[in-house]
Amino acid sequence: MSPKVGFVSLGCPKALVDSERILSQLRAEGYAISPSYDAADLVVVNTCGFIDAAVEESLDAIGEALAENGRVIVTGCLGAKGDLVREAHPKVLAVTGPHAADEVMQAVHAHLPRPHDPYTDLVPPQGVRLTPAHYAYLKISEGCNHRCSFCIIPSLRGDLASRSIGEVMQEAENLAKAGVKEILVISQDTSAYGVDVKYRTGFWQGRPLKTRMTELVRALSRLGELGGAAEDLWVRLHYVYPYPHVDEIIPLMAEGKLLPYLDVPFQHASPRILKLMKRPASGENNLERIRAWRAICPDITIRSTFIAGFPGETEAEFRQLLDFLEEAELDRVGCFAYSPVDGAKANALPDPVPAELREERRARFMAVQEKISRRRLKRRIGKTLKVLVDAVDEQGAVARSAADAPEIDGVVHIAGGKALKPGDWATVKIERADAHDLWGRIIG
Repeated sequence: MSPKVGFVSLGCPKALVDSERILSQLRAEGYAISPSYDAADLVVVNTCGFIDAAVEESLDAIGEALAENGRVIVTGCLGAKGDLVREAHPKVLAVTGPHAADEVMQAVHAHLPRPHDPYTDLVPPQGVRLTPAHYAYLKISEGCNHRCSFCIIPSLRGDLASRSIGEVMQEAENLAKAGVKEILVISQDTSAYGVDVKYRTGFWQGRPLKTRMTELVRALSRLGELGGAAEDLWVRLHYVYPYPHVDEIIPLMAEGKLLPYLDVPFQHASPRILKLMKRPASGENNLERIRAWRAICPDITIRSTFIAGFPGETEAEFRQLLDFLEEAELDRVGCFAYSPVDGAKANALPDPVPAELREERRARFMAVQEKISRRRLKRRIGKTLKVLVDAVDEQGAVARSAADAPEIDGVVHIAGGKALKPGDWATVKIERADAHDLWGRIIG
């Protein structure tokens, strides 16, 4: 009988991709994946360590795995703080940092010897994935070259390290041929793809291709033309910093070759606060860019995240952020009350905003955005949308439009869609909207 490994995956989509790689390697080597603690010979916990709440959740998950199984290997971002993990849970078998599949496998081999003479066909070409069959995350790089004062990602995951474009495209091709209908491109800084290797030329299908976001996106937009791949393939971009060359991909969205969706982490609108955050671009420049993008592609959906209550933020600067929000009319927005992260340089900035006021500002921000979102979604009533089905139950189907990334954005509820199944395309006429979701009826 094959030795069994349990797996717990926490954190962001980038961590999810790390989990998928480890699971793929485990299966390739003949290990079985256990769905429960008690049936597993050992458990791997892929942790998150970005904010205090994530650290607490990860430590709790490790503790639960130890209590239920007793043999635990820890990896992921919290693993970069190995002393903290071992202090809280001294009985763990091994601790590795993020994107450390080789080190995890070494630890597994040390504590659970690999099966004899494994067959490589135990794992499919697209690898083992934790997402539904119809969508997948494609991580194009590790780490980040920015030194944002509120963030410790570079200390956890290191500087930018772009994957070779040939490797990325081969993975994307395998996903498309396996029937994936939506590929979500992720990294810490998607716009910076290739900067670390000076945009060197790689190869895919025997043709030269630059290691650069624009060239990558153009190649991904052609995946639907491959024999055996889904004829219609959504390619969705996340974590896109607003560098000038981002403008080059907007025409592809207007031409229908790339999903008209951009996830751009603006974080704030006050030039002074952005400077304290060590973020690129100013609020005024961002407004100009948004107007220019919408002029080229009116259907573009823009998602962003912001921080309220950053150290030193005055009421006037917070009002400036609200004014930006009103003028930009972003489609999808998240806001976090500033959270002091151990090791972040922002913690040493003067005039910290009291915790209660930070949360009050976050609530005010989201109240403004809720009105904007409700107003923008109301414009969809009466329109016909193409959607991708995620789930079906007795009430009908739950799907997503081009404007909706899985798990972070809204959904489209479909009446009369019980005959559909996850992964189906459907055409829906929108009949109702609230501040987050749409309701419609299947047509055609």
